[in-house]
Amino acid sequence: MNKSDLRIIFLGTPEFATASLRALVEGGYNVVAVVTMPDKPAGRGHQMQFSDVKKYALEAGIPVLQPEKLKDEAFVEELRSYHADLQIVVAFRMLPEVVWAMPRLGTFNIHGSLLPQYRGAAPINWAVINGDKETGLTSFMLKHEIDTGNMILQERIPIGDDENVGSVHDRLMELSKKMVLNTVDLIIDCENKGIALPTTPQPESSELRPAPKIFKEDCEINFADKTAEEVHNFVRGLSPYPAAWANLTINQQTFENVKIYKVEISKYRDTEISKKDIIIPCKEGAVRILELQVPGKKRMETKAFLNGIK
Repeated sequence: MNKSDLRIIFLGTPEFATASLRALVEGGYNVVAVVTMPDKPAGRGHQMQFSDVKKYALEAGIPVLQPEKLKDEAFVEELRSYHADLQIVVAFRMLPEVVWAMPRLGTFNIHGSLLPQYRGAAPINWAVINGDKETGLTSFMLKHEIDTGNMILQERIPIGDDENVGSVHDRLMELSKKMVLNTVDLIIDCENKGIALPTTPQPESSELRPAPKIFKEDCEINFADKTAEEVHNFVRGLSPYPAAWANLTINQQTFENVKIYKVEISKYRDTEISKKDIIIPCKEGAVRILELQVPGKKRMETKAFLNGIK
């Protein structure tokens, strides 16, 4: 068997997943179909919006499946009609067993963390929020419990002290292209040699950090309950998306839902608002706000914001 013989179904939605799909297609692998989220209305005109994965699949001439429910019988039968040998999941929702157990070689996932840490929907954000010095990717075989299957490959990258989640996301996205191809090549090699795929069970630990989905209410900065270092990590772990936010009162003017994209730890402890600075005390230490965005305005440096208010 070679890479053009292996029939692959790819499941994913955002830009992060598209990088892996593109690598497979441009690498000559046989992607016979793509599964992605249904189209949804977006923007002021409520125009129907395609996922990034769908946009690329259409450009590449790959059939696209968009089930509302993954257990729907019509979808399952259509999926089965492609006779896939292998399924690959990158940034997609949880699959029922009827889907992930369908291919004869199973289904593997590329997850944005060093498993078993950060199982869940937002692993990259939480690694930065928690101040980790490194993160990475793990490919693993799917099973019943989410993100718990046996590991195939793992790659590590450092996280810079001032790096935000957007930068880490982009570096992992580039790394994912290499990992998805290496994982498929290993599966093909084992198949040709008639040997079992070498996998490693995830180690058991009582100190696992979860990575639950992040909602807007989770992004509010509580300066009084966090140290300056924790606020710094919190902001960069949510920047540029979904973005940390706070309500700020400046010169008796209240600005609600101000997105804060960048802060630094300040040497000053007390609140200070001048023509160029906003410094806010925390439980320990203080932070200086460097970049923010008021609703209805563009993202800007703090000095530009302060120059625009009375």
